[in-house]
Amino acid sequence: MQSADSFGAKGKLEVDGKPYAIYRLDAVAKAGFDVASLPYSLKILLENLLRMENGGDVTADSIRALAGWNPDAEPDREIAFTPARVLLQDFTGVPAVVDLAAMREAMRKLGGDPARINPLAPVELVIDHSVIVDVFGTADAFARNVEIEYERNRERYQFLRWGQEAFDDFRVVPPGTGIVHQVNLEHLARGVFTREEDGATLAYPDTCVGTDSHTPMVNGLGVLAWGVGGIEAEAAMLGQPISMLIPRVVGFKLTGALREGATATDLVLTITERLREHRVVGKFVEFYGPGVASVPLANRATIGNMTPEYGSTVSIFPIDAETLRYLKLTGRSQSQIALVEAYAKAQGLWHDPKAEPRYSERLELDLSTVVPSIAGPKRPQDRISLADARQAFHGALTLFADAAALPRQGYDKAVEETFPASDPPAYHDSSRRSAPPRDFSEEAPPDDSRPRRPVEITASDGASYTIDHGSVVIAAITSCTNTSNPMVMIAAALLAKKAVELGLSSKPWVKTSLAPGSRVVTDYFERAGLTRYLEALGFHLVGYGCTTCIGNSGPLVPEVSQAVGRHDLSVVSALSGNRNFEGRIHPEVKMNYLMSPPLVVAYALAGTMDIDLYNQPLGKGRDGRDVFLKDIWPSSGEVQALAESLIDSTMFRDGYADVFAGDERWKSLPTPHGDVFAWDDASTYVRRPPYFDDMGRDPTPLTDIVGARILARLGDSVTTDHISPAGSIAKDS
Repeated sequence: MQSADSFGAKGKLEVDGKPYAIYRLDAVAKAGFDVASLPYSLKILLENLLRMENGGDVTADSIRALAGWNPDAEPDREIAFTPARVLLQDFTGVPAVVDLAAMREAMRKLGGDPARINPLAPVELVIDHSVIVDVFGTADAFARNVEIEYERNRERYQFLRWGQEAFDDFRVVPPGTGIVHQVNLEHLARGVFTREEDGATLAYPDTCVGTDSHTPMVNGLGVLAWGVGGIEAEAAMLGQPISMLIPRVVGFKLTGALREGATATDLVLTITERLREHRVVGKFVEFYGPGVASVPLANRATIGNMTPEYGSTVSIFPIDAETLRYLKLTGRSQSQIALVEAYAKAQGLWHDPKAEPRYSERLELDLSTVVPSIAGPKRPQDRISLADARQAFHGALTLFADAAALPRQGYDKAVEETFPASDPPAYHDSSRRSAPPRDFSEEAPPDDSRPRRPVEITASDGASYTIDHGSVVIAAITSCTNTSNPMVMIAAALLAKKAVELGLSSKPWVKTSLAPGSRVVTDYFERAGLTRYLEALGFHLVGYGCTTCIGNSGPLVPEVSQAVGRHDLSVVSALSGNRNFEGRIHPEVKMNYLMSPPLVVAYALAGTMDIDLYNQPLGKGRDGRDVFLKDIWPSSGEVQALAESLIDSTMFRDGYADVFAGDERWKSLPTPHGDVFAWDDASTYVRRPPYFDDMGRDPTPLTDIVGARILARLGDSVTTDHISPAGSIAKDS
């Protein structure tokens, strides 16, 4: 569709001798608007309006309203945003594909060609939400978990396999490959999108919407993206724009650089705390300033991933030299990288560390002030300095050990209700606000008299041990939040190596697991010879998927589960995920702490939260001496050197070469063929929707609905998880 181009914005850009058509932002500046000082994210929206101007959904007045944005105004002007592509995961994406299949059948019944029904925007679906940690701690854990996954989800997978073959512009990343947001970051994202239009190649910013709240992870790459509901995503698939208000934009200035020992996880937990305090729900957050250059792309992605935890719509970084370095590292073509650089510089999207764009609100963080941290036990914004972790645990335990789960309100409630599908929170600001961040240190008893309830357990092998309130029963290196970051993953593996060499081991009551977001992670572990050290501590590969982060943690060690239930113990999970409200990680685990992967390993060694990792030993080495965290913690230089020697673009190019093909299990899956899906009337999962029954070629005019009865009266913040619960549902619930 040709743009009306009221501003004469269509121009040319030549990159390495290849011409591209682009819609120039400076054309709007020539009309008297201050485009240069617009936030990065609004410049991307402005280009979208210029390119999609049609006199209907997008008018010249829409463009003027955005170009003349008043940063102090409250959002009141609606615009229509058309994303370049749509990203789905298997929990929330299947219904959208079912609707497309139903449309094809309706087309056939009306005498039309069903093959004409296809997405009008490119759609990519990644299967990652279904694998469960049923088996752990063994060399065959991954293979057995995948086998069980296929048994449970065979019907859904057959349907998606059919869709992969039947629809144009619809691609499926099969099970056992990776987590949607990490695959998006490492492979699917383009930075700059292209398509053919009137004999020319049109270049424009890569943007997307996804049916998962953590879609903004790709904001770290400079790609404007956020999570939407299934209906919005389906509309976008069919070429419809998404209606939105021009947002307020919060500028978050970064200065300095992280100190030795601080990780990307520590940084994102600090930012989460700051932004929840500031209240950014419904706003865009944009990082800028001289400190941006010192933030590696993987760290930027970690920050973008936790966008829904602090409530903004996006948390975006601009394009700079670090963006190009990451694109090169992950195997993008040289021509694509050159296009991203040339386009960003031509459109004023290249980061200037000295620039001060106009923002609605401003925050600032000196990166050198970030300290090692964890967050919990029930909210991601409750950041705790690692130095205070033991005291904070005592305070939290005093409050929660024998108390019922605290009621949620405000944005906390909205986030909790996205479990386990991780669909975007449904929230509108109200007078009932969430409690401010806290670390519970002040609630700790002054005399170390925290609640205790020791229980002796006899394991299946006859060994005896004691667990208590605060025992770590799950230690999971999980979630694309951190597994996409080679620095923290290599740090975890090096810590494991040093621990094993000194004779330490994980405690027997801890369920350990490793579930990276892509196969590249296990490739560089293997290349470095580090896999065996993680496995020696029980961190065997259990799957490439969300697993523990979305509650697919599987059963606890059986005797531990019995003791926890019988004695009502407040036990702990330590995980490298993004959410930790009670019941999300495991229904039997009341306290959940978010932390970096190396700290997950450390707490598996300790087996309890009741430890000061700076001053108390993790255990005794084989020589009988105490081993402290400082004895096994790798330096940032050590991690950096190993990362640079291990990771190169061939790992990503090879790893993603056949990413849509799948393994033999996927390829051999019995699948219907043809333009129309063969519905199984006996199915209890994939059923033909009745929306188009009795629909004629000319739709019946709308009339009043008379005599209808209410099926369900629902309150605020109702999500798809209330309508159709996913995950494990206990028989006694």
